[in-house]
Amino acid sequence: MEQVASPGAKPLQPDQAELARRLTELRERAVSQEAPVLTDFLDPAQLDLAQWVAGQDERADRVAAGGYPQAERRRVAFVPRFYLTELVDLQLAAVEARGDFRFQAPTHRDCLGSLLGSTGLRREKIGDLVLAEWGCQAVVEREVLPIVLAQWREIRRVPVAVKEIDLEQLAVPPQRVKEIRATVASLRLDAVAAAGFGESRTAMVREIKAGHLKLNWRIVTDPAETVQVGDVLSLRGRGRVEIAEATGSTRKGRQGLLLKRLF
Repeated sequence: MEQVASPGAKPLQPDQAELARRLTELRERAVSQEAPVLTDFLDPAQLDLAQWVAGQDERADRVAAGGYPQAERRRVAFVPRFYLTELVDLQLAAVEARGDFRFQAPTHRDCLGSLLGSTGLRREKIGDLVLAEWGCQAVVEREVLPIVLAQWREIRRVPVAVKEIDLEQLAVPPQRVKEIRATVASLRLDAVAAAGFGESRTAMVREIKAGHLKLNWRIVTDPAETVQVGDVLSLRGRGRVEIAEATGSTRKGRQGLLLKRLF
């Protein structure tokens, strides 16, 4: 969940001023209720404004996420300053719409238009779309997921099968791949994840117990779970780590691994 830059000192336009007013109300509610308060999806410019609004009250903070690390559209949660941001659930879900587009893959406009038109949802309820030859995937607010699953049935008059998928199954090209060579005392989940994501083992245990880490798309809360070559670890907002290869044991009996981190 990256921080975003604050907007410049220029006067706000009328639409920006109205959004700033609404965001300020959400920030104040989060502070008074001492609990996270969520926005709808915001575009990059609106995210800048949300960061600025959060910065106007020293009692408040904010986190943002859009389903995958490089997402452009994100939901924001305003939280009290003391709140553990790692515990914030941005209430995101993902869907996949597959159809027979063998002659022409759908465009972003095709997918978004059909999704909004068939469901009657506002654009603010939908995050990024990921296009594919067979259709597309979409990040949505979790509360509208039942509507999307029940009512989205076609794209450009082509019938599509729509189902919920895990956020980590979004087919987004990784920004970059970093190879990590590490040694671990054992193939415990906490040890391997700590090496792959560059965290201390203690911090990774907290992430695992909080339900933030998935092993092969499944939430695992036991830090002692055993992993193996070929497994995929995904950490909320931090991308994925693939266990690519076991490189043998060291003289001290530690296990060598080649890990591939996808950002």
